[in-house]
Amino acid sequence: MKVQTTRFGWIEVDEERLIEFPEGVLGFPDESHYALLAISDEGNFFWLQSVSRPEVAFVVCDPCLFVPDYEVPAKPEEFSQIGLEDMSQAQVFIVINKVTHALTGNLQGPLVVNAANRRARQLVLSEKKYSTRHPLMQLDEARQHASLTA
Repeated sequence: MKVQTTRFGWIEVDEERLIEFPEGVLGFPDESHYALLAISDEGNFFWLQSVSRPEVAFVVCDPCLFVPDYEVPAKPEEFSQIGLEDMSQAQVFIVINKVTHALTGNLQGPLVVNAANRRARQLVLSEKKYSTRHPLMQLDEARQHASLTA
């Protein structure tokens, strides 16, 4: 499938890299189809690119890269819409933001993907254990991993 992006132009995306968010993501409730694009060969950071709006894309990563004990405290009924019965079948991502010279991660709004059917849901965690701007790394360190400011 061909997807137009503002950062990379038109790109070919393997159908296996498509993710459906039936309820959209925060701020974009009508955008339900995204492609997961690798930023580098290391596979630590990805672009979550809308397939219908080239300007809508988010940098995401696995939160356990920075918070090894991170867990999504969720109830099974929260995942019935995406067909997820057990968190062991899930891939969890967080949205990364650039704040001055640092990268932060939204640990309070994880993206939970059912790895079997590639359907996903963004949660808003009610407990205050996690922040929406959890410090991850200084930007000069991040550039060593991948170019996140494209």
